[in-house]
Parts: sequence; structure tokens; C-alpha cells
Amino acid sequence: MSGPSVAACALGALLAATLAACASHAPPPDWQVNAQGALEHASRAYLEGDSKLEALEFERARREIARTGRPDLLARAELMRCASHVASLVFEPCSGFEALRADAPAAERAYADYLAGRIGAQDAALLPPHHRPLARPDATPAADIAALQDMADPLARLVGAGVLLQAGRANPAVISTAIDTASAQGWRRPLLAWLQVQLARVEQAGDSAEAARVRRRIALAQGAP
Repeated sequence: MSGPSVAACALGALLAATLAACASHAPPPDWQVNAQGALEHASRAYLEGDSKLEALEFERARREIARTGRPDLLARAELMRCASHVASLVFEPCSGFEALRADAPAAERAYADYLAGRIGAQDAALLPPHHRPLARPDATPAADIAALQDMADPLARLVGAGVLLQAGRANPAVISTAIDTASAQGWRRPLLAWLQVQLARVEQAGDSAEAARVRRRIALAQGAP
């Protein structure tokens, strides 16, 4: 084949957090429709704070993808799951992907390393274009925030902000951008995580009034009256 299959294109779009449909004149197979729907539901459930539903939906997606016998597609799905975790500042090994790394394409291996905060300069070109500027260790704070603001997809923006936090490059503008992004989407899990980061910063700076404001916002997001 001269290009990626419809399935590879669809799951590749999910990896890039665009959810853009691949061009095709034939209806997609059932497994693809089911897997894509389950992955979308799993990601949304996690970001909204429902870990139980996320696990159920991801397992459904996993079963559908396993029907193809293609570990490369399953590796992409595992990366999508790990991306939503990084967006929520849950920094842990992407064990599902690592079990499939040997069969994953170079671009997926590079993205996994990017999520883990260990991307090498030689692999930055393999990342989705909107993430490449953040892989530059010599990027300026202004360049970092500009790269985030250029990301149209909110999940991609939160992933980028999470990568910057791991690298010690999350300045107040990055934190505010992440908070605004999560808030606009109603994604409680990353919102609370980033508000806690902001609270720690303002407490360290001794700004009691701002700390009180952030605490009130955290309480509201947690469902306090």
C-alpha cells in the first residue's frame, strides 16, 4: 500500500488529539467505529474525573482493536490514554505502550518519550508538528506559551503544558493557559490538578489573597456548596 490504511489514519488522528476523520469513500469497518467511539468516551471520562468509566471504555476499545491483530494500532490507543493522564498531571510510566514498544512505529516511540519528558533532539521531528517547539530544550518562555496558544485542540494544549511542567518550564502563563483550557472544557481532573499547582506557587510567593481565591475555586470544582 502506498499510504496509511483508514484504520491507521483514524487512530493516528486520535494520537494527535485532532479526531479528524480520514478521507474514505467506503464506510469504515465496525471495529474502527466502535474503537474510536470507545476511545473518545474513555478520554472524556478520565478528564471529567470518572476513572471507573474510563477503564471500562478503554477495555472495550482494546478488545475492538485486538480484533485486527495489529499491535501498532493498539500502541497508538495506549498513547492516547497516557496523553490524557499527562494532561491531568498524572506522571507515571505508560506501561500499556511500553509492552508494545517493540512493534510501535518510530513516531509513536518518540511521542511516548515526549510524554515521559525524555524526548531526544534527534527525535523531535517525529512528533506532531504542534508539539515540536516544546521539545526544544533551549526554547524561551515566550516561545513555549506561543506554541501552546497555537494548539487548536484543548487536549493537545494540556498535554503540552504537562510536558512543560515535567521539564520545569511551566511559568505562570503556562499554568494560567492550562487552567483556562481545562475550565473551558469542563474537565474537572486536569482543572483541579493545575489549580493545585497554581496554589502551591502563590503560597510560596506569600500571596495570601490570591491563595484564598484559588482555594475557593478548587472547592467549587470539587463540588463544595
